[in-house]
Amino acid sequence: MIKIAAHPLDHLVLPTRSLDAVRSRLASLGFVVAPTGIHPFGTENACVFFADGTYLEPLAIGNEQTADRAIGEGNVFVARDRVYRERLGEEGFSAVVLGTGNADADHRRFAEAGLSAGDMLSFSRAFTDANGKSDTASFKLAFAADNGASDAFLFACERVNAPKIDRTALQVHANDVTGIVEVIAVSDAPSAQIGLISIAADASAGDLGAADAVRLPNAILSVVTPETYLQRFGLAAKPSSHLRFEAIVFSIRDKASVAQALAADAVDHNMSGDDIVVPPAPGQGAAFIFREIP
Repeated sequence: MIKIAAHPLDHLVLPTRSLDAVRSRLASLGFVVAPTGIHPFGTENACVFFADGTYLEPLAIGNEQTADRAIGEGNVFVARDRVYRERLGEEGFSAVVLGTGNADADHRRFAEAGLSAGDMLSFSRAFTDANGKSDTASFKLAFAADNGASDAFLFACERVNAPKIDRTALQVHANDVTGIVEVIAVSDAPSAQIGLISIAADASAGDLGAADAVRLPNAILSVVTPETYLQRFGLAAKPSSHLRFEAIVFSIRDKASVAQALAADAVDHNMSGDDIVVPPAPGQGAAFIFREIP
């Protein structure tokens, strides 16, 4: 059973030690990486934008003192990032972000369900396009997580002010990736995790414990066991009763050209059915799976 969700996938947060490593690694995979974005609370990113409106947010610590102060002030985004790094390391995949037009309403829903991860966060930052044109982007975030779980979280992101700049040049990638079609999480008990995802995504009513996936308007968010993950993609995942985000499936036009490019650059990869699977590496915190979509 797959339920229809109201909230679309917005972006994915990938903690990293170094944005330089991100730029080097993702360029080798054929991605265009945006100029560095500086948050007012000590973190910084180097995003990868796609034509379908989704994006990756590789996230590094730019200023430790500012990040420490933000955590002390109750900033959930920075605090969850800190806990993730302490538990699982500096490279990974910590959060799925869902688009919303009303983060306040989402925060109330999360609180009523006992899944709020803390106070909401509102902030603005400068955004610069590939030509150096800058504008201000403003966001309001509402956070959701299972009690006691620190390996993954979700949040609803309301774009209060979208920057008036042209992202077209940042959305054209040498690997022909056009967007994200699936996000794969791993848990020893997928049915115990799907309720959190359904509530975070404002899914339609139904049996929240019966499905192993939630269909967002623009992607699928799947939860599988480590055994199924290994069977599907040839990759190992550590057993955990909690939710862990492991892999991102991208849509491509021509898998043959992507496979040739990866081989030419000596990028470790394998085939799993019709999918091209690139294991995680420094600067690439998740498994990247390239899938040809006609």
